Amino acid sequence: MSKLLSHKIAPSPMPASISVVDLIDGYFTAYNSARLREICHLLSREVMQPGVTVGLSLSGAMTPAGFGVSVLAPLMRHGFVDWIISTGANLYHDMHYGLGLELYSSSPFLDDVKLRQEGRIRIYDIVFDYDVLLETDAFLRELLKAEPFQKRMSTAEFHYLLGKYVSEVEKQVGVKNSCLLATAYECGVPIYTSSPGDSSIGMNIAAIALEGSQLILDPSLDVNETAAIAYAARDSGIPDVEGKSAALIIGGGSPKNFLLQTQPQLHEVLGLEERGHDYFIQVTDARPDTGGLSGATPSEAVSWGKVDPEELPNTVVCYTDSTIALPIMTAYVIDQCDARPLKRLYDRREALLAKLQADYLAAKANPTHSVSSPIPAVESVERELVATYPCGTPIRNGHRK
Repeated sequence: MSKLLSHKIAPSPMPASISVVDLIDGYFTAYNSARLREICHLLSREVMQPGVTVGLSLSGAMTPAGFGVSVLAPLMRHGFVDWIISTGANLYHDMHYGLGLELYSSSPFLDDVKLRQEGRIRIYDIVFDYDVLLETDAFLRELLKAEPFQKRMSTAEFHYLLGKYVSEVEKQVGVKNSCLLATAYECGVPIYTSSPGDSSIGMNIAAIALEGSQLILDPSLDVNETAAIAYAARDSGIPDVEGKSAALIIGGGSPKNFLLQTQPQLHEVLGLEERGHDYFIQVTDARPDTGGLSGATPSEAVSWGKVDPEELPNTVVCYTDSTIALPIMTAYVIDQCDARPLKRLYDRREALLAKLQADYLAAKANPTHSVSSPIPAVESVERELVATYPCGTPIRNGHRK
């Protein structure tokens, strides 16, 4: 039996003091605790090793809870996250911490009408003043009018610039621990947003467009840049070390698909290699049987070419709350793994994209595998105009046909 699937249950009384590693290894024995243990083992023993490029997708309200600062920033600084796809909302709320604004842990059972009257916002059990949104919006609108933002760009370049300025503000206001955006800027970790209009950041970009701003976020650049990163993951740059690609998925939704679609983009659309990601690790509370993307399993992803079928043993899904799993996973790998050198993929963006383009054009000129012929376009046929009722039924001599 595979070691990954076989773990003897040897219960012992819980000691008064115990480390995170001993807790997970000794007491996470079954059900989703065992899946979380398997994730920690897979991360520490295989994924967070030299030669593996780790992409993280982030959905759910992680940063309002402070995880951008407390969990994701340390992962980046240790070299354990090489590139990110996030909802815009996570990046927007992450900025509150970078700007020195205050959010509070509260109760999920407050009177929302009263909160509205008092000018307060609630995200389940997190509460903050409405002014936090207004101050963040004002900072964004003023910043985005600056010359560096007045052009078409990918969301990675946009977030890099945003992180640069947020980092400067952190220093000015005395923020002790950098937020997600500022840390990504400092570590050269590119951050993409699969739906850039679906957040307060996108709303403010739209607002300044009404004033003549030239800032345009180009999703085609994002699709090609992320595919280029996945394509380059096959070359580790380390002698005798095979390059591999890992998908670390927190939640699901659009960021999950944007991370996984890099592989179909390479083989289905660009006609390059067909391999799939080598590691698929997901924490989700979504069911697979409803057909929703957030609950889609690794084996289903194999049918799309998103995951290498030979690597299914290297896939784990844990059905639990991300706010529980993410801090535990982070504590485990930081304890168990040596920090990795930063890949600084943002700095290599243009070179990776140029390599992808060159290989795509070469493959297009000399295809090495058969490609189905496109469905022929239907020839236009001239038809006699016929009077119809509003429902579309033709009128023939005053009677319905």
